Amino acid sequence: QSAVSVPRDFEGCSTLRKYLGQLHFLQSRIPMGNGQDAAVPVTWTEIFSGKAVTHEDIKYEQACVLYNLGALHSMLGAMDKRVSEECAAGAFTYLRDHFPHSYSVDMSHQILSLNINLMLGQAQECLLEKSMLDNRKSFLVARISAQVVDYYKEACRALENSETASLLGKIQKDWKKLVQMKIYYFAAVAHLHMGKQAEEQQKFGERVIYFQSALDKLNEAIKLAKGQPETVQEALRFTMDVIGGKYNSAKKDNDFIYHEAVPALDTLQSVKGAPLVKALPVNPTDPAVTGPDIFAKLVPMAAHEASSLYSEEKAKLLRDVMAKIEAKNEVLDQFMDSMQLDPETVDNLDMYNHIPPVLMEKCAALSVRPDTVRNLVQSMQVLSGVFTDVEASLKEIRDLLEEDEAQERKLQELLGRVPPAPGSPPGLAEVSKECSKYLELHEKASFTNTELHRAMNLHLGNLRLLGGPLEQVRAALPTPTLSEEDKQVLQNLKRILAKVQEMRDQRMSLEQQLREMIQKDDITTSLVTTDRSEMKKLFEEQLKKYDQLKVYLEQNLAAQENVLKALTDANVKYAAVRKALAEVEHKWNTTVQTLVASYEAYEDLMKKSQEGKDFYTDLEGKAAKLLERARAACQASEAHRQQLLER
Repeated sequence: QSAVSVPRDFEGCSTLRKYLGQLHFLQSRIPMGNGQDAAVPVTWTEIFSGKAVTHEDIKYEQACVLYNLGALHSMLGAMDKRVSEECAAGAFTYLRDHFPHSYSVDMSHQILSLNINLMLGQAQECLLEKSMLDNRKSFLVARISAQVVDYYKEACRALENSETASLLGKIQKDWKKLVQMKIYYFAAVAHLHMGKQAEEQQKFGERVIYFQSALDKLNEAIKLAKGQPETVQEALRFTMDVIGGKYNSAKKDNDFIYHEAVPALDTLQSVKGAPLVKALPVNPTDPAVTGPDIFAKLVPMAAHEASSLYSEEKAKLLRDVMAKIEAKNEVLDQFMDSMQLDPETVDNLDMYNHIPPVLMEKCAALSVRPDTVRNLVQSMQVLSGVFTDVEASLKEIRDLLEEDEAQERKLQELLGRVPPAPGSPPGLAEVSKECSKYLELHEKASFTNTELHRAMNLHLGNLRLLGGPLEQVRAALPTPTLSEEDKQVLQNLKRILAKVQEMRDQRMSLEQQLREMIQKDDITTSLVTTDRSEMKKLFEEQLKKYDQLKVYLEQNLAAQENVLKALTDANVKYAAVRKALAEVEHKWNTTVQTLVASYEAYEDLMKKSQEGKDFYTDLEGKAAKLLERARAACQASEAHRQQLLER
């Protein structure tokens, strides 16, 4: 009822649009079309014949509402708002293009074409008025006015149709006369401004013929304007004053001053209209116009099936894109593996500016034990002292035994073989045996002692370094020396590697965006309100939303070849720098490992030094006792020899 009795204002237009949208929502869910199960009779009265027309088709209801929407917009446009003529044309155009013309004579193709061209003509008139007020160029104003003429000529052709004439009856002649009057009037305005342009270009002969043509057409318009309101007559008189004055002045100037030949009008180029208005498109299901879909919970099975088909289209799109991405990623991964370029380590120059943490830890540990080196040296000195004492004792024992043996040989040379003294203990033999054993132990320990001293001398300098100032530690570590050219080569490689990573990151981001868009893309609501024949078109329109992302991805993938070529060139130049840096890094790591090993060897050196001291202290005690025994035995042996000699 609200749609039938709408107020004559923009609120009424809004009501009609909302009702039209809800009718579309209803039609997409319930079979109410011609011959369908839920079709109900719809009755409207024709505007021209006054007859009531009934159809069992919901589309007839939509068509009538759309017709009234166009009519209401045309009324509002005539009252005030300039935009309404385009809105009215849009409504009539949608009605002409999307609904059968057999519903009503009001909706015949000729009547709708008449309405459309009348609306567009009036909209172009509004634009012409504004262009003249804004003092636009004469040629542009002429083209705009010529387009008004074109629209009204189309309207006049529709009026001259026999079906239109029989339907409109008497008003057909009045409308045709008015439209023809407008055709002549706006043709006069067009030629007036063409004459102005000729004047600006100093083509004085053309100026005369254009103004003369404008005057002739205006006279025709005045003839057809008989019976029109006073406002129209006043406008025509004003225009006559303007055109008449222009013509008289132009003719006089040309006759007495310029003397240019006046060409025939048909020899001049005709004015081509400039269509600057258009029928505003109508979208019956635009949610901004229709409001909430009151049938939203009614989703037909066909819509679910169509949604599945759309999902497959999305999946196909994703598969195609992912196939391209994966192919490019595989090439990129293989290329980077062959290059053996790790962006995180290709430039390790910064590490040479700092002492590594593992070394700092050792320096810190030694800083709280300042006597480390002194303790190690003292321990080794004590070991050396004990070692020397043992060696001296064993040497003295050996010397005593050798001296005794020499005296024994001399005795035998003088006296021959002599029997041992009766009751003489086998002391020297035991001493000699034990001495040999101690000498063997000493010899083995001597090798260990030598190795221990060598190890100490090897690590002592490193331990002193670690216990000293950090600046000295830092200075002891190798550092690379690069020329400015080498640094530029390195920076260029880093820049291109950053480009590679940027390309990877952008590719992953775009892929993620595409997946998220596809995941969230649900057009079930739109499918509900779309006719089956329009499904393919809807799919194509909806899939266009992915075009921008696809373009970005294509650009990203296409850039890979150039990026990898640049990386190849940069890597060739980097080869010498890479070799030099690798050598310095190897030296750096070796030095760090050596210093760490020296620290870790300290405890082992101290332990082995203590073990050596314990061993030699024990051996020293045994050697001292053995020395006493050796001295006693040698004295007894010497006394025995003296007794033999005295006999």
